[in-house]
Formats: sequence, C-alpha cells, structure tokens
Amino acid sequence: MIQAITDFSSNVSPIDFALIFSHWRLFAAGLANTLILFILTTVVGGLIAIPLGVARAFRIPVLSSLILGYTFVFRGTPLLVQTYFLYYGAGEFSAVRDSFAWPLLREAWGCAFIAFSVNTAAYVTEIVCGGIQAVPVGEVEAAKATGMLPLARLRRIILPSAFRRMLPTYSNEVIFALHATVVASTITIMDVLGAGRALNGMYYLAYEGFIAAGLIYLLLTVGVTRLFRFLERSLNRHLLPHDDAATERVRVN
Repeated sequence: MIQAITDFSSNVSPIDFALIFSHWRLFAAGLANTLILFILTTVVGGLIAIPLGVARAFRIPVLSSLILGYTFVFRGTPLLVQTYFLYYGAGEFSAVRDSFAWPLLREAWGCAFIAFSVNTAAYVTEIVCGGIQAVPVGEVEAAKATGMLPLARLRRIILPSAFRRMLPTYSNEVIFALHATVVASTITIMDVLGAGRALNGMYYLAYEGFIAAGLIYLLLTVGVTRLFRFLERSLNRHLLPHDDAATERVRVN
C-alpha cells in the first residue's frame, strides 16, 4: 500500500507529496524557527509600541516628533532592506563591532530579531495611537469625574478601550508580520520557506517545496485569524444585544 502511494506520487501525481512528507523533519525545523521568530518579534514589537503609541497619541513635545520620524522611516522602507542593512552592513562600522550589541548583530538570528521587532513596533505604534484617539471622549470624561489620576485612566479606561477598537487592524498587522518572516530565509535562517527552498534544491524541483511552505503558512494564518476572532468576540461581548450576548457566552464557554 505504501509503495503504491509512493509510486503514484512519483509517477502520476503532478505534485510529489510523498517526497514532501518524507522530509517532514526539515519542515518541522523550519516551522519551529518561524514560530519562535514570529512570536518573539511580535511580542517585543508590541511591548515597544505601547509606550510609543501613547506618546504619539498624547502629542508629548519633542518625543512625539522623534517617534513620528521613527515610524516614517521603518514603515517607508522595505523590511528586506532593513534586514540586509543589519546583516551585511552593521559589521562595516567599527563602533558597532566594539559595542555591546555586536554579539547579537554578528548572528543572522540577532539581525532578524532586531529588524523584525523594530519594524513591527513601527506599524503597531501607529495602530495604538489610532486606537487611543478613537476612544470616545465621554469615557475619558467619566473617568475624570470619578477622580481617576492620569495613569489610572490610561491603564483602566483608555488602553483597554483602545485595544478593543484596534483589534481588527492589529490582527491584520500580526498576519503581515507572520508572512514577513520569510525574509529570514534570505540571511541563512532555515525557516519554512528556507525548508521549501532546500527541498527544491536537493531534488531539482520546481514548486513542491514552495507549495508545502505555502500550505504551512496558510494553516498558520488560519490559526491566527481564529485566535483574533475569539478575542474580538470575548472582548466585545458587552456591545452585543442581550440575546446575542447570551448566545456568544454559551459558544465561548
């Protein structure tokens, strides 16, 4: 039976799926690298973006202008260029080689981590800023009327309300960040796309490795999409009509 499936895959099927499955360890290693890089840079980028987005939204003098310049540069240039600049160009400066950051920048993983994190932070900064500015004035005024201090208002009212409003936009950015991890394969990191390229190179294939990589990214995207849909339903349940809210509560539980 197994031999018949292998023969069909090799001689009849337009895609040699048996060959792909026989190299599942290669794709598993690539998937692990992709997930680690994606999760770490998404979390770090988000943590960087929160204070920057707050500073932008409240127009803190000087700092707001500096953050605007940062987001303009990193949103206005391709991630590939930023990654190449760190990976190929950082070592050309003696100040960089003598700095504390050199142990990180001399490795492909370190360059990818820094480039992806600051790029993600630039996009999420503007999303956080827009979410804060979209918070209804009435909510802020009500918090002021209760005597909340500015930091308490930010933590208990403004940021939670902004997060609920920016969640759909942020989910798109997270998906884009997932897809952007393919850049890592261009600087010797064996991610999912790198695994597909390696398979094609080993057997002189045209597309089997790329199809396998595309399917893996598709499944990851479906998982991220479902996660954010669950978060949207959970966080915005109080905005639904009473009957719909009861239905959603049963569905979530």
